Amino acid sequence: MVDVVLAPAKLTVSLRITGVRDDGYHLIDAEMVSIDLADELQFAEGDGLEVVGATGLAVPADDDNLVRRALRLVDRTAQVALTKRIPAGAGLGGGSADAAAVLRWAGFDDPVRAARLGADVPFCVRGGRARVTGIGEVLEPLPHVDRTFTLVTPPFGCATPAVYRAWDDLGGPSVDGPNDLEAAALVVAPELAGWRDRLAEATGQVPVLAGSGSTWFVDGAFPGAGLVVHAVAEAGLEGLGTSL
Repeated sequence: MVDVVLAPAKLTVSLRITGVRDDGYHLIDAEMVSIDLADELQFAEGDGLEVVGATGLAVPADDDNLVRRALRLVDRTAQVALTKRIPAGAGLGGGSADAAAVLRWAGFDDPVRAARLGADVPFCVRGGRARVTGIGEVLEPLPHVDRTFTLVTPPFGCATPAVYRAWDDLGGPSVDGPNDLEAAALVVAPELAGWRDRLAEATGQVPVLAGSGSTWFVDGAFPGAGLVVHAVAEAGLEGLGTSL
């Protein structure tokens, strides 16, 4: 029997950095939603990982992959075939979504321990729409709201640790817009500005950076060349695991 579990991407609609703990972890206050873009994981008997379809940053199928790390956290083994549709390093929580799919497959729902894998993992386990605080482990479910977003994802990714380091180096700036990491991401990857301006010109809207980048998004559906329209997924992730 093969278990198939979907791993929906998350979109960080707003992100404030509210502090830094003594251990270096950043405290956040964010609104996150699941969107209808998802990786797929197939679980079978065995012990290994195969990754197909990866774009953006490299996604090695080694022990540092979040799928393998999540399996170790729940003390399980499986032969996992991971089909990537969420670009790596796009700020859409692809690796976190994959780890969360493992945790849901294993019936594991401890947000404090899940946050050790990454700040987005606890949200990705539960999905829907939520206010996310602490280092990502404190979740306050929010009512589902029908929204559609248009995304543009450059053909490169942004490494989240590098963006947070740049935020620290800049003195912890806040911004007028919804995402405190935007200035830091532009330091790490100045070419992001051109993609932001491209989306603004195509839609007439002010783009927002998704998490630590590299994706930009605007509210509403603006289909066009290089633009991808995604809707907010239904609240909760029940039913996203099936067996073959």
